[in-house]
Amino acid sequence: MRLLLVRHGQIPSNVHGMLDTDEPGPPLTDLGREQASALVGTLADEPIEGLWASSLVRTQETLAPTSAARGLPIAVLPGLREVRAGDLEGERTREAQRAYMQTVFAWATGDTGRRMPGGESGHEFFARFDGALAEIAATGVEDAVVASHGAAIRCWSATVEGADQDFLASHPLPNTAIVAVEGGPGAWRMRAWREAPVGQPVPPADPDADPTGSGR
Repeated sequence: MRLLLVRHGQIPSNVHGMLDTDEPGPPLTDLGREQASALVGTLADEPIEGLWASSLVRTQETLAPTSAARGLPIAVLPGLREVRAGDLEGERTREAQRAYMQTVFAWATGDTGRRMPGGESGHEFFARFDGALAEIAATGVEDAVVASHGAAIRCWSATVEGADQDFLASHPLPNTAIVAVEGGPGAWRMRAWREAPVGQPVPPADPDADPTGSGR
């Protein structure tokens, strides 16, 4: 099967550099809603059979225009949610952002026993994220769009066959950018990293903001 992993549209926390991972989370900004609407055109030529989103409001709002355009419901899977920030939740300092992303990419390079301060371990993250994707694969659909989050997508994608971990760690994943993979549980392969999807109103990455989407 083929998965298009879409990062959600912009939220206020992305503008202000805040680690914001708790449920239900804030809604999209005005720009985020523009990005969600533009996603319909970005995906226009894709043979989509199903839509999945995390339990955070922003991912569901991101897929809402595509859901309406395609006549497909949005299924919610809690396992797709963002890497939980734990004790770093709500922090805006560069030190907190660095600690968060360093932990995330330690997981991607094999240190899955490491724990986010006051939060989950890499083992726990991969168990829930892989479990959610396995649920999607079990439906039998061949082409799915999955709306998730910056750190979660970047961490998980760095472990699939053909992924360039150094590239993924240092390159931003802007709002509504897309990572395409194919295969199945335990055998996913990287197809494409669409850092700036055609037609998307994606602002330039700000190193002082959007910690889960910018380069480390």
